[in-house]
Amino acid sequence: MNLNEQNRAELTVRGLIIGTIITLVLTAANVYCGLKAGLTFSTSIPAAVISMAILRGFRGATIQENNIVQTVASAAGTLSSIIFVLPGLIMIGWWTEFPFWISLAICALGGILGVMYSIPLRRALVTTSDLPYPEGVACAEVLKVGSGGEAKDASDIEHGRAGLLAVVWGSIVAAVFAIIVATQIFAADVAQTFRIGKRGAVSGYDFSLSFLLFGIGHLVGLSVGLAMLVGAIIGWGWGVPHYSAIAGDLTTAAATLAQKTWSTKVRFLGAGAIGVSAIWTLLKLVKPVASGLAGAMAASRARKAGKADTLPITERDIPIGIVGLVTLVCMLPIAWLLGYFANTSGLGAHLPTLIIGGVAYIVLMSFFVSAVTGYMAGLIGSSNSPLSGIGILVVIGAALLLVVGVKPYVGPDAIANNNLQDLKTGQLVDATPWKQQVALVIGVVAGAIVIPPVLDLMNHAYGFMGAPGAETRPNPLPAPQAGLISSLARGVIAADIDWSLIRTGALIGVCIILLDEILARTTKHMRLPPLAVGLGIYLPTQSTLMIVVGAVADWFFERRADRTPKPEATKQLGVLLASGLIVGESVPLVVISAIVAFSGKAAPLALVGPGFETAGIIIGGLAFAVIAFVLYRWILRMATTKST
Repeated sequence: MNLNEQNRAELTVRGLIIGTIITLVLTAANVYCGLKAGLTFSTSIPAAVISMAILRGFRGATIQENNIVQTVASAAGTLSSIIFVLPGLIMIGWWTEFPFWISLAICALGGILGVMYSIPLRRALVTTSDLPYPEGVACAEVLKVGSGGEAKDASDIEHGRAGLLAVVWGSIVAAVFAIIVATQIFAADVAQTFRIGKRGAVSGYDFSLSFLLFGIGHLVGLSVGLAMLVGAIIGWGWGVPHYSAIAGDLTTAAATLAQKTWSTKVRFLGAGAIGVSAIWTLLKLVKPVASGLAGAMAASRARKAGKADTLPITERDIPIGIVGLVTLVCMLPIAWLLGYFANTSGLGAHLPTLIIGGVAYIVLMSFFVSAVTGYMAGLIGSSNSPLSGIGILVVIGAALLLVVGVKPYVGPDAIANNNLQDLKTGQLVDATPWKQQVALVIGVVAGAIVIPPVLDLMNHAYGFMGAPGAETRPNPLPAPQAGLISSLARGVIAADIDWSLIRTGALIGVCIILLDEILARTTKHMRLPPLAVGLGIYLPTQSTLMIVVGAVADWFFERRADRTPKPEATKQLGVLLASGLIVGESVPLVVISAIVAFSGKAAPLALVGPGFETAGIIIGGLAFAVIAFVLYRWILRMATTKST
């Protein structure tokens, strides 16, 4: 290790403080994003841009220190996946609110376990892998361009400033649009439900006028966007019409029947498709994961032999012995949590079996979840990684074990999903892995502090679909994964789940996997990610169609960016704009949720009445299209100007 590596600023107190503050804001934004859209987004890139803007005011700031800040903040991205599980406890009527300390413990312990499991996976999925890690690579490029000491020329520095402008203005525009939607001058969505034929079949569509969803579509790209469209077509072009026609209900309103058919039939098709896709992913991981574990053990032997200094700085993880010790220590409070849930659910008589079986299940399933979601993050990015799909498999397994006498705890160990993106970024900027891993632990603890109060706020302001009393709320949040997971768990335990729907969905998943493999062998770029198709089937079109629009818009934008002097830098500005749109809509809506909760009114900011709905759709739709066009045009002009 040379002198520069010893003295450079990397894991600093100021970096940890800045990262923690950013984490608190972005975690709140991501919780809302997940409850509304069923998807969380990678917070690394906006965190990196904000970090660079702040650290430029300090002496001695380095690209590695910026990397630590975004590493801490990125914990907000995947730790927020706990919202795919925790609201289910409200939906089944077990909780009426989120107890802070219990919720904090669940989030923090699951997050720390995810960090520990990602350490041996780093070599398998980052160092020796050819996975693209789109967000990790993009974040590294942002750090390289935006760090003055690393910039190649003045135009690169200008691109760093342009990136900050893209995030800031994207956030402002999305925030203002969201506030106007809250006044109901702009409609929240453009939706229509209709009947097909004479047998009672129904279908429909719902384009949410949401820059958050539009930004997610830009980030996930065309292949994932089109895959979600295929899923939506399967769900609403075949599934909803087919099963509603079988029901033959000609009296229920079309909108009510469509919603009922989708929630009780079609979503289970999506669950089956996602389950098969997740298993397929795991099978492809066996060899690289084994290689990664072998690499971790080799590094451990080098340390014991006194050769730690011979390891490159980019290969120095937290020692595997410490990883094992921390994992073991985490199991003690997890065992207590198992006992707590067993006693409060009336299963105290089976306490030893529940605790021992639960801990064993956690050890095995945590690694499974970390490996699969980490691989998918490397393949298609964190924003669309299959956290909820894997959660479905884990909860079904848990419910099956409960049937035979074991009730395990399922934590958000899918934190590895975003960890590996960060470690890929670190590899590209010569960061020290163990310092990033420490930063990740700090990040998940900070995120765990803010998640329970935000969830409680959302519960009191809107409630969750499917929860007791939710039918009396005007706009309950979908929380789609939590609803589906709780329904599956109840169905397995009560032995009344319709397995034919799961099997049909699994068959659809197999067909999509085969089609994707054919595309991989016959085309250069076109893919049909099976997990994205599954998401398209079981998410409402309110959550998917605008994502598809954003993905298509991104494709057109990138074609235009290819004709600019610096195509990659221009595309990166588009990524930063999309990140700003996501954060900009989420944060004010968290504030609006507080206003709703404290006022007791469904629409406390409304300036117009129900009679304005049609005008709101027209005005809002046109405004949305014009704003999106103007923002992209501005980014292209700014990129061209900064390059000349």
